[in-house]
Amino acid sequence: MEFYGRSPLFDEKEKATMLYAERVTRGAAAIRAGSIEELRKFYDDGQIVELTMVVCLANFTNRFNDATRAVPDLGV
Repeated sequence: MEFYGRSPLFDEKEKATMLYAERVTRGAAAIRAGSIEELRKFYDDGQIVELTMVVCLANFTNRFNDATRAVPDLGV
C-alpha cells in the first residue's frame, strides 16, 4: 500500500484521488471499473473527466520537460 493509504493525514476522498492519479500515471489502460466506481463516491462524471485531464496534463508536462531537458521557469 502506498504511504498515503496508511496515513491518517488524508481522508478517504484524498486517498481515492491520489490512488486514481497514480493509476493513470502508471498505466491508464489497466484502470478497472472499480477504480472509477470508487471515485464516484466523491466526484460526478464531469469532475472525474476534469481530474483525469489534470493528471494527464501533469504527466505530459513532466515527460516533455524530461525529454527536452527543459528547466521550467518558476518565476523565482
